[in-house]
Formats: sequence, structure tokens, C-alpha cells
Amino acid sequence: MSEPPRRSIGRRVLRMAVLLFVTYLGIIVVFWFLERRLVFIPSSAEEAWLPAQDPRSQDMSFTSGDGNTLSGRWIPPESLQHGAVLITNGNAGNLTHRGRLAADLRKELGAGVLLFDYPGYGKSTGKPTEESCYASGEAAYKWLTDEQKIAPNRVILCGESLGGGTAVELATKHEHRALVLIYTFTSLPAAAKHRFPFLPVHTMMRTRFDNLSKIGRCPRPVFFIHGTTDNVIPFDHSAQLFAATNTPKHFVKIEGVGHTMLLGDPFTVELAKFLNEHAP
Repeated sequence: MSEPPRRSIGRRVLRMAVLLFVTYLGIIVVFWFLERRLVFIPSSAEEAWLPAQDPRSQDMSFTSGDGNTLSGRWIPPESLQHGAVLITNGNAGNLTHRGRLAADLRKELGAGVLLFDYPGYGKSTGKPTEESCYASGEAAYKWLTDEQKIAPNRVILCGESLGGGTAVELATKHEHRALVLIYTFTSLPAAAKHRFPFLPVHTMMRTRFDNLSKIGRCPRPVFFIHGTTDNVIPFDHSAQLFAATNTPKHFVKIEGVGHTMLLGDPFTVELAKFLNEHAP
């Protein structure tokens, strides 16, 4: 006797549902194992090590609190009174890919500029994690204030994309002149949700960089810049951070610009104006 049509269809639907569920769980497991490879995309010095854009640049290194040796590139300031900009990089490339940004900031502000690589990037040892990024930022800040004698209230913390997480963390713990955030996200899971809307990233991701929960504890002036057509980190992320930030604050919206390095005008000119209005 043949199986009733309804029961046969029901079993096929059930098998399909089970197959889809198992496939979905498999995708989640793969994402969980590959998370750090998706978050951190370093270029080693062997893969790419570009020449400095400013002839005054000096390659150097220092050690972080977790024992990693970190590579850096330093452009001295016009004077100690001009202070320094500490740039915390995004998730791809290495410090040499930020050479133009460093040169533009040095030219416009007269401040020293320190670029450095997270563990596993450039010439730095170790592996990148959220915790090792924070430790690297701490070591870079210490190198500026201890070795170069930059007054803490003259340090400008500048976070680019993923680097905004390290910059915000530093801003909640250390004296500084201002915090600068270039197309930064509210949190890494929120940014991942934009790319992977079908995954439960808010519960499964171990790498957090929860800027939105910290930004209200940053006591100094905050400067934002973000392109309105950013498809990697939506413009709304900076808008949310801006709303949660204490004054004084300023937001530069770049119409029609995506997730790309913002150099020269209007970034450096607007930043210089903002810093002059809120002198330490």
C-alpha cells in the first residue's frame, strides 16, 4: 500500500527543514572558527612595506605589556607644545598604508604622528586579538608620553575604522587632548550584522570593541568623520556614537564617500579648526 500523499509531503518538508537547519548550524560553526581571520586582515612586512610619505619619519619599535615587539613609524613634532597624534589602524594592511594620513596630519597640525602595528601586522610579533590591540595602544601611548615626553593632554587619539575601538578604550583610561574617529562602528557585532544579517553575531562573536557603551565616558572633545555611502560600516554607526558623546563634539559628513581613507581636505582642515576651538 502506498504512503498517503500528505504524509509523504510532510516528511519531505521535515527533511528539508532539518537539512536547512544543519546547514545553518554549520555556517555558524565555520564563522565562529574563522572569526579572527575575518576581523583581522594583516599584511606582513614581507608582503608590503611602503616607504614613508614624510622624509622626517623614523622607523622604531617598542614592547607591549603582553610581551610583543611592535613596529612603529614616528614623525617628530615641530615642538613639544604641538603634541602628537597617535593613530590606531583599521583591520587591514599595516602601518605603512597610513603614510599619507600621517604626513597630512603632520603638515596641517605641526604635531608629531605615531603609527604602529598591532601584533601580527607589519613587523610586529604575536597574534591580533581585541585584548592585544588594547595592549598595543597602551604601549604606544606610554612610548609617546614616557620616551618622547609628550604631555598627556597634548596627545590626540585617532582611530580609523577598527582602530576606533582601541582609540575609544584609550580615551576612557588616559588623559588626552581629543579623540578622533574615522568611520568607526558602534560595536564590531553591530558592524558584522550589516555584512551577515542572517547570523546571530551579537551573541556568538568574541571580538566586541563595544564603542557605543564606552563613548559616553570619554571626557575630552570628540571629532567624527564618516562617508554617507559607506557600505562596510554604515554612516549610521557614527551618527549613533555622535549622539551618545558628550560635548564638545563635531561631525564631518562626507557626501558620496564610501569606506576609504579620508585624506587632506576637509578632514585635516576641519580637525585643525576644531582643535583650535578647544585648546587644552
